[in-house]
Amino acid sequence: MTEQHASSMALQGLKVLEMGQLIAGPFASKMLGEFGAQVIKIEPPGVGDPLRKWRKLKDGTSLWWHVQSRNKQSLTLNLKAAEGQEIVRRLVAEADVLVENFRPGTLESWGLGWDTLSKINPRLIMLRISGYGQTGPYRDRPGFGVIGEAMGGLRHLTGYPGQAPVRVGISLGDSLSSLYGVIGVLLALQERQNSGMGQFIDVALYESVFAMMESLVPEYDACGYIREPAGSALPGITPSNSYPCNDGHFVLIAGNGDSIYKRLMHLIGRPDLAEDPRLAHNDGRGEHAERIDAAIAEWTRQRDRDQVLEALNQALVPAGFPYTAADIVKDPHYLARQMIETVQTSAGALKVPGVLPKLSRTPGRLGAGGPQLGEHTDHLLAGLGLSGEQVRGLRERGII
Repeated sequence: MTEQHASSMALQGLKVLEMGQLIAGPFASKMLGEFGAQVIKIEPPGVGDPLRKWRKLKDGTSLWWHVQSRNKQSLTLNLKAAEGQEIVRRLVAEADVLVENFRPGTLESWGLGWDTLSKINPRLIMLRISGYGQTGPYRDRPGFGVIGEAMGGLRHLTGYPGQAPVRVGISLGDSLSSLYGVIGVLLALQERQNSGMGQFIDVALYESVFAMMESLVPEYDACGYIREPAGSALPGITPSNSYPCNDGHFVLIAGNGDSIYKRLMHLIGRPDLAEDPRLAHNDGRGEHAERIDAAIAEWTRQRDRDQVLEALNQALVPAGFPYTAADIVKDPHYLARQMIETVQTSAGALKVPGVLPKLSRTPGRLGAGGPQLGEHTDHLLAGLGLSGEQVRGLRERGII
């Protein structure tokens, strides 16, 4: 990245203090850091963020860490100690944004709640992500993404009827909350330009999932309809499903647009279904979903996956197949759009996802992998005016 690029990044000059751990808070900070913000990540001395030991490790460090914590500076600090809390207050005085995802009341118990910190820095924007939010009868309950996905309504819809609810193998509830958190931070930054004042943003995991649930509630309110799991289909949207091929693979076909549906039916040799007036629009097709899906499956079963996809692409029918990591890293479209990049990390050169969203004039930065624990502690404390002797004393007392 050139100096010219560095000086023209969208969030250049923004100082972010991250006091969260694991996923929801740190993912939000990651996005801010990718667009030029200075992100100072506070971690417990000796152990650091538990994510450092999650999933697959290389040289003792999580490979996930090098995605989640890129572009961050690591400062070790004992937040339970008065001296550590005082350092946070000094950092807050210079910060634009503070991100935290502790259980509600935790920061307050350390003397670092919103009322205290906003008096130190009235321009501070504080992003607070928790399982159930800062208010309400459930506020004190611990909550991870899986619980947010359950309470938000998503888990009831996953899987097949009559079977145990399944999960997507990623922390979707946490990441959705991070995205809403970043939106909140950007809104607050925009408003601060007018008022000169900061504010706090209250994001709950379950609400972030619930916001994705489309017409779930009005369908129940108006019709008494409770949506149920439907396997690979999308109930009421037809055709949109997975279909078997003769080589053991599946393809995903989304032929639910009216004109797309007609092209698909002619392609598979079913002009009768294409021209049936009852099936001209989605409401009618939804009533005949099984019949339509059976016709498509009969066609796909006679061909291998590549043949099916080639024919569908030629007919301009949206189609694809479930990509694995191996498919992703070699796909020419991923590569052409710089969505697979290589960075240098403590574990060596590592392929990682690229940066989103893509800005034309002030694009984001990939940067380096995640920092080593406490890598920037001395530098950051010196920037606060602490002497080398003071830093050594803090280290001897276990504050850093």
